[in-house]
Amino acid sequence: MDEGATDRATALQEYLHGRIPISAAMGVRVLEASPESVVLSAPIEPNVNHRETVFGGSAAAVATLAAWSVLHLALQAQGRAVRLVIQHSVMDFERPIPAGFTASASRPAGPDWSRFEQSLSRRKKARISVGSELFVGQQRVGSFQGDFVAIA
Repeated sequence: MDEGATDRATALQEYLHGRIPISAAMGVRVLEASPESVVLSAPIEPNVNHRETVFGGSAAAVATLAAWSVLHLALQAQGRAVRLVIQHSVMDFERPIPAGFTASASRPAGPDWSRFEQSLSRRKKARISVGSELFVGQQRVGSFQGDFVAIA
């Protein structure tokens, strides 16, 4: 990872821990951060449930944070000052999560992103859907899809 990427990851982690305190309590770490993609990790210990796997709410929170974070960084890179909130989400738990896990999200591209940018510029408000995937090692254990609203 280059120095700029390391700085972005550190800055994002500090932002999340400072502005979204539950992320610190959950042990969320930023592994990768760019305006195109984000990878977060979380350990099992502060997120464990009664079955000694990751609590579903913790998994959903980290998945949401990954998707939100990639939008946050993409908009920040464009110099846009917006409020960014989740409006609706769906979480699919494909397997129990028996260990620390990662959540990765990529910025939507193509026409979806273009429509989002145009709406934000014209109406000062825009909605976009962003997904993230959860992994333990190389095994996918869950997926998230969320609709986010940006308000200038």
